[in-house]
Amino acid sequence: MKKRIIYPVAAVIILLSTVSFKSDFFEIAKQIEIFTTMFKELNMNYVDETNPAELMDTAIKAMLDDLDPYTKYWNEQDVEASKIRNAGEYTGIGSSVKTIKDKIIIIEPYKGYPADKAGLKAGDEIIQIGDVKVADFKDDAGELLKGASGTKVNITYKRQGVTKTTVLTREEIEVDAVPFYTLLNDNTGYIVLSKFNNKASSETIDALKDLKAKGADKVILDLRGNPGGLLSEAINVTNIFVPKGELITTTKSVVKKYNKEYFTKREPIDIQIPLVVLVNGRSASASEIVAGSIQDLDRGVVIGARSFGKGLVQRPKKLTYGTQLKITISRYYTPSGRCIQALDYWNRDKNNNAVRINEQDFKAFKTKNGRTVYDGGGIQPDIELETSKFSKITTALLRSDAIFEYGTKYYYSHQLKKSSDFKFTDKDYEEFKNFVKQSEFNFETETEKSFKKSLEIAKKEKFDKDIITTYNTLITSINTSKQAALDTYKTEIVNLLTDEIIKRYFYREGLYNYYVTHNPEVAKSQEILSNKNKYEELLK
Repeated sequence: MKKRIIYPVAAVIILLSTVSFKSDFFEIAKQIEIFTTMFKELNMNYVDETNPAELMDTAIKAMLDDLDPYTKYWNEQDVEASKIRNAGEYTGIGSSVKTIKDKIIIIEPYKGYPADKAGLKAGDEIIQIGDVKVADFKDDAGELLKGASGTKVNITYKRQGVTKTTVLTREEIEVDAVPFYTLLNDNTGYIVLSKFNNKASSETIDALKDLKAKGADKVILDLRGNPGGLLSEAINVTNIFVPKGELITTTKSVVKKYNKEYFTKREPIDIQIPLVVLVNGRSASASEIVAGSIQDLDRGVVIGARSFGKGLVQRPKKLTYGTQLKITISRYYTPSGRCIQALDYWNRDKNNNAVRINEQDFKAFKTKNGRTVYDGGGIQPDIELETSKFSKITTALLRSDAIFEYGTKYYYSHQLKKSSDFKFTDKDYEEFKNFVKQSEFNFETETEKSFKKSLEIAKKEKFDKDIITTYNTLITSINTSKQAALDTYKTEIVNLLTDEIIKRYFYREGLYNYYVTHNPEVAKSQEILSNKNKYEELLK
């Protein structure tokens, strides 16, 4: 029943959000009247008691899901959460968490904050907060962890099957945009920029100035895993390394007022220092603006793997009762004219899935120095490394939490005193493969999903008895191929396992310290930066 009212709601909200630009007023009034009368009749006459708020919430969210994954309805709590993300500070327990049905899983406790002080570890499963069982809480139970600074909260959790309790004292949590920077032994400054909140450019400037004062004469800016954030901060971070007045990005929309050009407005810190920018498949949005503009302006060398490919710009629009609609308003383009959006949400396939732009359809553009670069699928690095890549099988493993769960298993079965002693051996990898197989993690491939859909259709058409044997043979073959793929993509999987395990023992700071001496991307960056001829040749 809920699905049946989605499309009228979709018409109303989309039309309302673009009323002054796209639609005639008669059609708007007509659709509003249709929806209002339908919704009234539904709630007055449906056989069971309905909840109007729940129906509307479901309709709105389902409708927006049919557009793109970034256009979202925000309730009052979501609006506050957005402010926190952008401000870089909040009150809570100091841990990233994930809510799954009847439990909240600790993903990463931050060093020195309440969760860490109380002894919580990654992999712990919170099952009760105060007197409230997570399983009985209908809304996001993670909200129960929030509260005023200094207030205490009792936590019941499971660790390795054993139930434990602890008391947390909430604190003001400061989220650094630059969680780590250091001077490497060859006078290379290494700066990790993990998010684009409103402190991103100021913290990057502070880090660069400190490193230069210590003797840094070249820089690595690490944007791997950075999901983006504020567009203004992406401009300001790029401005650190490029002159005032440079075009960094252009936004284009069917709504003319959203067509804008964004230029650097400040005096730079250093436009000469050799620069490498690191990206991977989880570098998105604002990260891609920085990497793309640095590449297009031939200001530095980009190393790693193709970035995520999010070239869509969102803007929050205020609604009533403190809610908002975060709506995709335009696409952004790099200085050379590239749109790096990888998925086409407007021209979908027959299953209504967004279509990835084919590589043969990529268009060529020229950088400032005349180098050829391409649009359509994220930022392609100047130097691509296997260790940075995310194959489909690796993505499936991440989605299934197999790598995270193995990290938990490894932590409780191995002693490790310092990160420099760590090495993920071939024997360890065989144990991981067995762990995945025995645990039956559902790291489902797109091929499997397609076959399962076909079988469901066959069942409806009464053909399933004829094809079930063939179907089972195909699934068996796919499972065999998946196991083989674990060997094919061993390099990138081991890299992710290493990251997960190091964090368990030495927090994120320890992981970055490990990168300094063990990470292939950092090592390659140092190699390029130390070879002036090679560096300049890459930018010609």
